Amino acid sequence: MKSRGRPKVDTHPVMVRMPAELIEQLDEIRRTEADLPSRPELIRRIVEDWMLDRQK
Repeated sequence: MKSRGRPKVDTHPVMVRMPAELIEQLDEIRRTEADLPSRPELIRRIVEDWMLDRQK
């Protein structure tokens, strides 16, 4: 896993509240990934995949 440090300059934090059930589902998906991404990383991947699908 990459070390944590200062975030990229061109990024902005986004706070999102989610029901516990949705967080549990995200954690289940995280555990299936080979690199065990953090919750924020998994959410970034899901959003990026969704955006790519919309462009098709």
